Amino acid sequence: MVTETIPTFTEVAGLTADERALAFLRIREVNELHFQLSPAELIEHALRNGEGKLTDTGALMCPTGTFTGRSPKDRYIVQDALTAGRVDWGTVNIPFDEARFDRLHRKMCHYAEYQKVYVRYAMAGADPRYQIKLCILTTSAWQNLFCSNMFLRPDDEAIQDFEPDFTVIAIPDFNAIPAEDGTRQRNFTILNVSKRVILIGGSGYAGEIKKGVFSALNFLLPLQDVLPMHCSANAGTNAITGEQDVAVFFGLSGTGKTTLSADPERGLIGDDEHGWSDNGIFNVEGGCYAKVIDLTREREPQIYDAIRYGSIVENTVFRRNSREVDYTNASLTENTRTSYPIHFIDNAVMPSVASHPGHIFFLTCDAFGVLPPIARLTTAQAMDYFVLGYTAKVAGTEMGVTEPQATFSACFGAAFMPLPPREYARLLGEKITQHKVSVWLVNTGWTGGGYGTGNRMKLSFTRAMIRAALRGTLDTIPFENHPVFGLAMPTLCPGVPTELLNPRNTWADTGAYDAKARHLQTLFLDKKAIMG
Repeated sequence: MVTETIPTFTEVAGLTADERALAFLRIREVNELHFQLSPAELIEHALRNGEGKLTDTGALMCPTGTFTGRSPKDRYIVQDALTAGRVDWGTVNIPFDEARFDRLHRKMCHYAEYQKVYVRYAMAGADPRYQIKLCILTTSAWQNLFCSNMFLRPDDEAIQDFEPDFTVIAIPDFNAIPAEDGTRQRNFTILNVSKRVILIGGSGYAGEIKKGVFSALNFLLPLQDVLPMHCSANAGTNAITGEQDVAVFFGLSGTGKTTLSADPERGLIGDDEHGWSDNGIFNVEGGCYAKVIDLTREREPQIYDAIRYGSIVENTVFRRNSREVDYTNASLTENTRTSYPIHFIDNAVMPSVASHPGHIFFLTCDAFGVLPPIARLTTAQAMDYFVLGYTAKVAGTEMGVTEPQATFSACFGAAFMPLPPREYARLLGEKITQHKVSVWLVNTGWTGGGYGTGNRMKLSFTRAMIRAALRGTLDTIPFENHPVFGLAMPTLCPGVPTELLNPRNTWADTGAYDAKARHLQTLFLDKKAIMG
């Protein structure tokens, strides 16, 4: 029977460590329990279970089955007294009935009792003041290794009196019965904030686990005046003051968030999920989950070299007659990924906490080719662009996409932001003002025309612009305002051709540029009107 809350440590104090873990999960016993295995042990189990193969670098290659990415339409939040008036309900945050959740929870617990399961303790949040403790059950060894990589790892001493705040049950082979269980189809991810439980079934995509935990934090952290952020972050040293210089990078998939934060000259704080409190920023995770499609050592040496024994590569394939990963092969999915602990990056900041950011970069891949390659934003503009979360899909990325399409994801992570976007934007605006943060819009997309006509902005130019912003070089350079978007554009930047800085100057037909810029502005205004 599912109880209202996770048992306290006192209630289960007489049990052994592994028995306590099952009690926290509300499971009586299982067919075979493997508790808190090391990465090496989990790899051995995964190979023995036929879950994956070793690559020539020692990484574990695993398929995720039918689902090679998250399924946003099958993500639910239990609607109850705690969440009813706070969650931004709709097609992103889909309400789920309390009673049906309890029944589904019981069914999953009962199913787990007949399985071989892997259970581990982990934490989310590098700042102990805002950290949540997790007890995670998976039925595959490789997903348990994923959790070991992606979350913070308690030491042996901490495990002795570990008391979780949330439990996570992830069983890919457990399929819901939609008519009976209230789901859309057989797969589901359901967050119950009140009972502190996350249920995941019917999907083998491990990213559902990490995003489920992030969704929970995105609900809880604002209650503590902490801004949860779907962003990467790195840190350097200010050449003038000698103080830590922190930069934050927001951006949707394909905009360069992971690539631009992986800078050999700066320490990596984290590549995906952070919190911003009154003390500074902190990484939510203990690892990185990077895309590897077309990965090369030349372009992303830190990520490439992190793929070694202990890492996972998902939905990739080998080159013919070898154990070498073919990163150009997208036959299973474009969303090929790697998971590894953050200390696999040589210059990772440990522990993953830092001071307040001095610079925030909003990355967008503008396939229309009309936004400037870099522009300085006011606080009001920053809040608006944060709420919009704009980028663009290009032809060929999805079925039916034949020309650039504007894409909006509030706060650059709408799929796992339970609260209304303006609530997160308010926190962002307050912190930008309080800590005098410089905010920049960076277009990593097209210049000289849209997709199919112009050219993709060179990574070297983007890096040069970001470097100039971080070093304060742009602070002494004159700016001009964009006539349509009202953005402040630098007129000079070291290492970047001057004609690129004003996008209108790069188009052969300036009239066509003006029309396309007004078209994008209309899309922005229409979206803002909808979002309020």
